[in-house]
Amino acid sequence: MNEKAELNFSKMGGLIPAIVQDAASGDVLMLAFMDPQAWDLTLKTGEAHYYSRTRKKVWRKGETSGHVQRVKAVYLDCDEDTVLLKVEQVGGAACHTGYRSCFYRRRQGEGWQAEGSLIFDPQEVYRGG
Repeated sequence: MNEKAELNFSKMGGLIPAIVQDAASGDVLMLAFMDPQAWDLTLKTGEAHYYSRTRKKVWRKGETSGHVQRVKAVYLDCDEDTVLLKVEQVGGAACHTGYRSCFYRRRQGEGWQAEGSLIFDPQEVYRGG
């Protein structure tokens, strides 16, 4: 059954959250935001595009690092204001800090403990940028 649904960009000032999950392992890799342009580019190219709230512009995941995200499936939540992207994470790391997932820190007592190991050195990958 094909269902009619529309993304609702109005609730967060033109943005929707995009939860990004590894299609093979199910690991949650990151949370990002999309505006209508990022959404359209993602659908058109099959690679994840996001809106940077800091830089105020659309960017393609991996445009600097080469760690692109090939979209394998897209899901829409019941309120039509959040998407879940299941991706193939090229290069093994989604996080700009060099870890596989942006959620690499686990709460331990009064602090945070990094889990896993660095996949790449961000100073090498992003130098000059």
